[in-house]
Amino acid sequence: MITELLPFSAQSVRKAAEIMAAGGVVGIPTETVYGLAADARNEAAVSRIFEAKGRPQDNPLIVHISDISQLAPLVREVPPLALRLADRFWAGPLTMIFPKSDLIPAATSGGLDTVAVRMPQSPEARAIIDSCGFPLAAPSANLSGSPSPTTAQHVMKDMDGRIPLIIDGGECSCGVESTVLCFPAADRVRILRPGGVTAEMLSELCSVEIDPAVTSEPAKGERVLSPGMKYRHYSPRAEVFIVNAHGKDFADWCLAHAAEGTLALSADPNAHGMFRCFGRDEQEQAHRLFALLREADDEGASTVYVEMPSKDGIGLAVYNRLLRAAAFRVIETDE
Repeated sequence: MITELLPFSAQSVRKAAEIMAAGGVVGIPTETVYGLAADARNEAAVSRIFEAKGRPQDNPLIVHISDISQLAPLVREVPPLALRLADRFWAGPLTMIFPKSDLIPAATSGGLDTVAVRMPQSPEARAIIDSCGFPLAAPSANLSGSPSPTTAQHVMKDMDGRIPLIIDGGECSCGVESTVLCFPAADRVRILRPGGVTAEMLSELCSVEIDPAVTSEPAKGERVLSPGMKYRHYSPRAEVFIVNAHGKDFADWCLAHAAEGTLALSADPNAHGMFRCFGRDEQEQAHRLFALLREADDEGASTVYVEMPSKDGIGLAVYNRLLRAAAFRVIETDE
């Protein structure tokens, strides 16, 4: 299969819609990461997403819509709190889980009786959905387990020869996947995967709890409710370790333990040599994380040490992704 990489335009959007109407898969831009999109209602089309990614079929996919009116046919019930959250945070990087309608096949929901839905903020993504006229299932457009793609070139590297078309909408503005939540009570949400809509933002409207799987290993064989909850995810070929140290302590520890092929991701804007500036704050770290993990592979790194990020705001999303990239390996430097 020849994979075309086309800039976002009216013509490329029409071509993407034609491919997906025929049951094909297209790489599309969103504000979070690039998605691998297909008709969410078409079981055969959704199976082609799994095939392209090499993704386990028990991992649920997120369904993308372009207008709130498109939600009702996909679900059996919408809690009043979900409507309040949608009014505040849609369009944006927030995914909510609902009981699914019969329009959503088991392949899309990972065999669950629920469906995860979001409305992307990206005008390019919404234009593509509008052109299709149907909801799109769209997990991250990478090979399963590898770092998520934040540019069309990342998608091409993973998907060349696997899908017919990638739409280039530029670099993703957020850089990590959407927040995923469910509704355990009428006035409370549970965050299953942190993202750009933070716990602090949600707490302005309701009570918020963080699922234990956000910061700890899921039980072996446990059925997951959200993408990104598996044990190892977002991983480069290099071995990743989170180092629980900051500033000079982090740099000194890395220098003392470095071997050939070691890279270190630091918050220091003056990082040089084996060190790379990971980002001076949580927002910049979220934006740069996946690109840096991919660069580590491009440079042939064998080991990547990462300075412990903050767990505040979107920093919790950065920490969550790093835990999975590192297979939960955290080095305590004072032991």
